[in-house]
Amino acid sequence: MQPFANLTSRVAVLAMDDVDTDQIIPARFLKTIDKAGLGANLFADWRYLPDGSPDPGFVLNQPESQGAQVLLAGHNFGCGSSREHAPWALTAYGFRAVISTAIADIFYNNALKNSLLPVVIDAESHRRIQALLAVNPQAELTIDLEAQAVALPDGELVSFPIDGFAKTCLLQGVDELGYLLGLEDRIAAYEASL
Repeated sequence: MQPFANLTSRVAVLAMDDVDTDQIIPARFLKTIDKAGLGANLFADWRYLPDGSPDPGFVLNQPESQGAQVLLAGHNFGCGSSREHAPWALTAYGFRAVISTAIADIFYNNALKNSLLPVVIDAESHRRIQALLAVNPQAELTIDLEAQAVALPDGELVSFPIDGFAKTCLLQGVDELGYLLGLEDRIAAYEASL
């Protein structure tokens, strides 16, 4: 996993509520246990026309979204089934963070375990970000995980909560097992003392 430091990026705005995991990565792409290639199928039913060509009306196919590492999602993002493929597809596409007013619990935890930062902010701040991006779609946000804050293009800071252990793992770029393996010397010393 890649450590999560400060992230400054443009933002793709998917202003839809109740986006479930089947919309994030449709079930027909769940035949793999490998993350490779899942980014190409992210939001597949929305990104592509019936002939397989990109739908120019979908946000990820628009020029201002190219290279964005932050997704500004609507309320209740990631609801539905518990498929871990959803955060895999988002990270494989290039997203490092999802910002919403509410993120479904199972998706939230799967995201944390897969180096995707789920950022939950208040509705008014979410509206402000959308308004700022409507005026300047090329504007960037900065997410400071250590400070647990999002810096808006106008300089305002918006704080967000995160579990302390999950934050440590993201900052170090490890999952739970990697964190435990980092304590191997201390574990061995304890076992030797018994």
